[in-house]
Amino acid sequence: MVVRLESNPSHLEYVAPVAAGATRAAQTTRQGPHAHRDTNAAIPVILHGDAAFPGQGVVAETLNLQALDGYTVGGTIHLIQNNQVGFTTDPDDARSTTWASDLAKGYDVPIIHVNADDVAACISAVRLAFAFRQEFGHDVLIDLIGYRRFGHNEADEPAYTQPEMYQVIKQHPPVRELFAIALIEQGVVTEQESTEMTDEVWAALADAHDRLKERIAAAQTIERATGEYQLDRTPSPEVSTAVPAERLRVLGEELVSVPDGFTIHPKLVGQLEQRREALRTGEAIVWAHAEALAFASLLIEGIPIRLTGQDSERGTFSQRHLVLHDHKTGQRYCPVQHLPGALAPMELHDSPLSEMACLGFEYGYSQEGPETLVLWEAQFGDFVNSAQVIVDHFIVSGLAKWGQTSRLTLLLPHGYEGSGPEHSSARLERFLQLAAEGNIRVANCTTPAQYFHLLRRQARIAKQRPLVLMSPKSLLRLPQATSRIEDLAEGRFQPVLAEPGLDPELVTRLVLCSGKIYYDLIGHAERERTPEVAIGRVELLYPFPQAEILALVSQYPRLQEVVWVQEEPRNMGARAFMSPRLLQVLPEQLRFGYIGRPERAASGEGYPIAHALQQSRIVSSALDLSEPVSQYPRKLPGER
Repeated sequence: MVVRLESNPSHLEYVAPVAAGATRAAQTTRQGPHAHRDTNAAIPVILHGDAAFPGQGVVAETLNLQALDGYTVGGTIHLIQNNQVGFTTDPDDARSTTWASDLAKGYDVPIIHVNADDVAACISAVRLAFAFRQEFGHDVLIDLIGYRRFGHNEADEPAYTQPEMYQVIKQHPPVRELFAIALIEQGVVTEQESTEMTDEVWAALADAHDRLKERIAAAQTIERATGEYQLDRTPSPEVSTAVPAERLRVLGEELVSVPDGFTIHPKLVGQLEQRREALRTGEAIVWAHAEALAFASLLIEGIPIRLTGQDSERGTFSQRHLVLHDHKTGQRYCPVQHLPGALAPMELHDSPLSEMACLGFEYGYSQEGPETLVLWEAQFGDFVNSAQVIVDHFIVSGLAKWGQTSRLTLLLPHGYEGSGPEHSSARLERFLQLAAEGNIRVANCTTPAQYFHLLRRQARIAKQRPLVLMSPKSLLRLPQATSRIEDLAEGRFQPVLAEPGLDPELVTRLVLCSGKIYYDLIGHAERERTPEVAIGRVELLYPFPQAEILALVSQYPRLQEVVWVQEEPRNMGARAFMSPRLLQVLPEQLRFGYIGRPERAASGEGYPIAHALQQSRIVSSALDLSEPVSQYPRKLPGER
C-alpha cells in the first residue's frame, strides 16, 4: 500500500477538492480510446477541522461533487479532527448547529461520532466507514471527538480563552496512557513492554526528524552557494505543433459524423456543415472548430485530455458543441470520444455551478495525471474570482513551494463587449502580478490558428506549466478572426504577431495590444487613413516575449513611439505588467505611452452607451497621431 500526502497550504479546507481530483486521476486508466476507472485503485481520506468543516464553503462545494459523473471517486472517507475549539473560538461562535458534522447531512453522508479516547471504538469506526464506502460507493464521515492538549500552534496559551476546558484537559491522561492502562489491565502487555514500545516509537520519530533537518541544511548550503533554488528555469525546447492538412480533413469529418438514425438539432446542422465546408475550401476555420481539431489531433497522438467547466460540452456561447443531443430522443453522442485510431481518451463534463472546488479538483487531477492536458473553463472569465485561493496557493505558487507544476489550462472568456463589469474581465492583471520565476504561462490569442497551436504546444511541450488563457467571446464568430487550413498545417504559435499588409517605411507609431481590441482597431473607419500606425499583437504575455517584441520594433525604421493600448482600466489589464518591461527594453529614442480606460474601481461600465463611448475613444485615440500620448495620461475632465 502507498500513502500519498497532498501538498497542503495553510488554508484550511482547500486541499479537499485537490485530493479528490488526484484520486480520480489515480483511479483512471488513460490509454486507448476510452477512459476506464477503478474506484478501488485509490481511496481519498480527507482530514477536516471541526471549526473549518462548517465554516469553509469549499467543503460544501466538495461534498456536492461526490456523486457527479465527472467527479465521483467512489466515495471519500472524511474525518473531522474535532478539538472542540477553532483557534480560540468556542463552538457556539463557530457554527449554528449542534454538531460540527451537521453540514454533511445535506448530502446524505452518514456520520459516525466516536470518542477519540476510545481506541477500540475509533478502529471500529474506521472499519465501518471503509465498509460503507466499499458497499455503496458514497462519502462517509467520522466525527472524531477529542480535545487539543496544547495551544493552536503548540506554543499558544489556550487557557487565555478556554480556562475551564484546559483545567480539565491538564488533569486528563493522554489517550496513549489510557490505552496502555487498559491493555495492561487485560494482560495484553506488561508495563515494561508498554514503556519499551513508547520509547521505540519516539526514537524512530526523533531519528526521522534529525534526518529531515540534515536534508534541509544540505539544501540550504547548496542554495547559499549558488544563489538559486534548485529549479530549472531555462526555456523549454519548442515542439512542432503543425498537423498535416489531410489529417485535419479526416479528423474534421469524424468530428461532424453521427451514428445512423441520430437526429441533429436543425439549428446545428448548418454550423456543422460550415465546419465541413471550411476544411474542404481551407478557409474560414472558426475558434471552436480549431479547438476541436486540436483536441482530436492530440487524442490520435496518444495524449489524454480532460475538459470540464460550466456548460463546457456545448460552450457558454453555443460555440463548441462537442457533445450532441438527438433532437428527438435526447440521446447524447460525443464524436471526439469516438475517433477511429484514437490512442488516448477524452473526458468531457459539464461542471456544477462551482469554481473553488471544481478548479481545485482539476488541479489535483493534473498533478496526478501529468501526461494529461487538463482544461478548466469558466462560464465567464471573472468567475475565476471565486477560485482565487486555488490560484494563489496551488497553481501559481506550487512550483516554488513544493516543486510541483502541471499542464493545467484555464480558459477564461475575456473581452469588452458592453456586457457590464461582471462579464468583461477575467482579471488578467492578477495573473500577471502572480507570474514570476517561470511559474505559469499567460496568453491572449487573436486567431483560431494561434489557439490551435497553443493548445497543442501546452500538451506536448517538455516543461509543464499551468496556462492561463484569456479566451474570446465576440471573436468566436467574427469573420475577420478566422484561420486557413495551412495556418494549422504549416504554422506554429507566435508569441507576437505583426499587422500584415503595411509599408514599414511609413510607420511612426507602433500600437501594441493583446486580444480582442486588435479587431476594434483594424476595423475602425479611420484605420485605412493612418498608414503611419502599425498594430502589433502580444499573444503571449508571460513569459515576457522580449526578443519577439524587439524584432517587431526593428521592422519599422522610422518608428518614433510605442503605445500600449488596452480595453481594461489603467489599474487593470496588462498595462502595469507590460509598461515597465517595455520601458526597460525599448530603444531610448522611442517615446512610450498608454491608451485605455482611466483608473476604475469596477472592471467595466454598467451601461452600454457608456461602454461604447469609452471604447470609441480608446480606438480613435490610438489611431490619431495628432493626439500626444503619455504613460501617465491625465484623467478625463471632471474626474478626481
